[in-house]
Amino acid sequence: MKIVTKSVLTALFGAVALTGATAVAQAQKMYEGIEINLLTRPGPVIAGRLEERGKEFEAMTGAKINVASVPFADLFQKLLTDWATGTNSIDVGVFASGWAVELADGDLLADLSDFVANDPDLDLDDIAPYFREFNQKINGKTLLITIDGDFQMLYYRTDVLDELGLKPPKTWDEYLEVAAAAHGKDMNGDGVKDFGSCMFKKRNAQSFYAIMSIAAPFVQTQGTSQGIFFNIETMKPMVNNEAWAAALAFFKESGKYGPPEELNHDIGDTRALVTSGRCALMLDWGDIGPLSIDETTSKIKDLVGASILPGSTKVLDWESGKLVPCDAKRCPHAIDGVNHAPFAAFGGWSGAINAKADPKVIEAAYKFLSYMSQAAQSNYDVTQGWTGYNPYRISQFETIEPWVEAGFSRESAENYLGAIGDSLNSPNMASDMRIPGTQRYQGIILDRELARFLAGEVTAEQALENIEAGWEEITEEFGRDGQLSMYKSSLGITN
Repeated sequence: MKIVTKSVLTALFGAVALTGATAVAQAQKMYEGIEINLLTRPGPVIAGRLEERGKEFEAMTGAKINVASVPFADLFQKLLTDWATGTNSIDVGVFASGWAVELADGDLLADLSDFVANDPDLDLDDIAPYFREFNQKINGKTLLITIDGDFQMLYYRTDVLDELGLKPPKTWDEYLEVAAAAHGKDMNGDGVKDFGSCMFKKRNAQSFYAIMSIAAPFVQTQGTSQGIFFNIETMKPMVNNEAWAAALAFFKESGKYGPPEELNHDIGDTRALVTSGRCALMLDWGDIGPLSIDETTSKIKDLVGASILPGSTKVLDWESGKLVPCDAKRCPHAIDGVNHAPFAAFGGWSGAINAKADPKVIEAAYKFLSYMSQAAQSNYDVTQGWTGYNPYRISQFETIEPWVEAGFSRESAENYLGAIGDSLNSPNMASDMRIPGTQRYQGIILDRELARFLAGEVTAEQALENIEAGWEEITEEFGRDGQLSMYKSSLGITN
């Protein structure tokens, strides 16, 4: 088979993209002399593709894209400080969409609504409704441009489960049963015992997204508008209860079947174990699908399956704080008695523009973000595991050929895209937090107490009490009424 290099494909897709407004921009070099300073997380994931597409954009328009990065844990504070203090050394941030609410609350983000309304190249209708209406908008205004779609799924080794005569787990209890059965097997033929479960649990990284994915089906049963974080009448945190206690217990128990160093593993460490063939089960975003077919690094090509996140047959009674069995009333969206609540962890890497940037810079920056998001670029980028970009356009779910051309077998592509569809189409999909202080609620308070619990420094009860107290403090700081209004709005509640 003829091998097509990444550089050739980049050039090809860049050429395809030169239509409409972008072709005119190339002919006129309309942004010659403009420099755009962009900040995101370190590459090659996310930042790497921004750099490459930035060079293409410069060749077409004259605008120079300077991509800088800081560690994930520092990204939000760096952007907030630069824009809130008036330093304004950063023109564009590419970050978690949920963080944007606090920036928007300070009038720090440029309104992109008119740009989007007059940009046929963006093909807005092709962006899946969840990302178009939830990810990009705040209070009805488009303040972000989606370049990646994020929610978490379950991945499993099809060959390992087949050998054990087991099916993919439908509940978190079944997950532990499968992990126990697979743990200690040699899954990649190197003579070394491998792991039943691989999960990222490092502090000051992204482990707090995993615990929210695990908690979601215990907490949310009535659909997306119920939410998983706060009582929608009082803004009281819904964390100090048996549902979150069950999630913490599961997270710690899963460590029995994981690598010894799991508490120090970030997502990259875990993915390396998965692609080297050492994990039977894993929780992750959409990246595992494309990473699994990379013949230079993967030993699991066509040996990995994907499914909607496991659920629970017991769910939270919001009045008592106790876990109770699912029934038709409590779990109207249950499948075979199991309540699933696929979690839109992180929402998606999205671009926002500094409201104080020069108007010409804002215009050029929008054009670059649009270029990143347009189907001609993104429909290719999401098939490449190294980019860190996951599907968010309807065409990316419905058209299988790009995935097959990227190296998927037709069967594995259908399975992967089907799992994405099951998640996105779930009426009980759980939304990530999108209110002022999100990064502090999750990335500081939740992350800290989760790490302390896993390290044995506090009990589950102490951890949940500390999370509740910390979240209440942040809510009071921002103002309970305003936070409640913003939280309800983020869940689609208009009254």
